Amino acid sequence: MEDGRAARYVAIITDGNGRWARQRGLPVVEGHNAGADTVKARLRDAAEFGIRELTVYSFSTENWSRPAEEVTALMRMFSERIRRETPELEAEGVRMRFIGRRDRVSGALLEQMDWAEAETAHNDRITLFVAFNYGGRAEIIDAATRFTGGDEEDFRRLLYAPEMHDPDLVIRTSGEQRLSNYLLWQSAYAELVFADELWPDFGRDAFRAALDEYANRRRRFGGR
Repeated sequence: MEDGRAARYVAIITDGNGRWARQRGLPVVEGHNAGADTVKARLRDAAEFGIRELTVYSFSTENWSRPAEEVTALMRMFSERIRRETPELEAEGVRMRFIGRRDRVSGALLEQMDWAEAETAHNDRITLFVAFNYGGRAEIIDAATRFTGGDEEDFRRLLYAPEMHDPDLVIRTSGEQRLSNYLLWQSAYAELVFADELWPDFGRDAFRAALDEYANRRRRFGGR
C-alpha cells in the first residue's frame, strides 16, 4: 500500500452481528458482543495502519424498531463496554467521540458517554467516532434547522462532529451493498468497499485487503 494513497479516514458499517449469532445458534446479543470485540481489534489495527479516524456504526435511529429485549440488551452491553474499555482506550491513545441524537438515550448512559469523551479528549493517536442513535438524514435535518445561511463549510460546522474529516473509504461487511443512512453528507466522495464477511468474522487480513483495494483506486472528485 503506497503511503500517498493510503486511507487516513475510514468509516465502517459493521453489519452481520445478528446473522453471525443465528448461524451458531446463539442469542443475538452474543453476536453484538462478538461484534464489539471485533471493533476493538480492528481499532488497534487501524492505529497500527496509520489511520487517523475510524468511524463505526453502532446503533442507528432505525434500530429502535428492533425487538425490545434486543434493544435493552444492546443498551446494557453498550454501557458495560464504555465503563470497562474506556480506561484501556485512554491508555492506548484513543480519543472517543459519540455522534448521533441524544433523545431516547437514558440519562445514565449519556453521562457515561460524556465521561468517556472527557477521559480521552487529550489523546491524538487515533479518534474513534461511534455513531450511536445515528442517522445520516437526521444529522442533516438537525443541522438544517439551525442553519441560517452561508456556504458548505458553514453548514458543516452544524453537523454532530464538525471536526470529523470526510471518510476516504467506507467499508460495509456482510455482503450487503448499501449505505443504510450512514454519513450521507460526509461520504459524498468516499470510496466504497463491500466485504462478504459478517462483521464478527472481519479480521485483520480482510481489513488490510479493503485498505489495499482503496489504495489501488484513483480518486477524481468529479475531475479527470
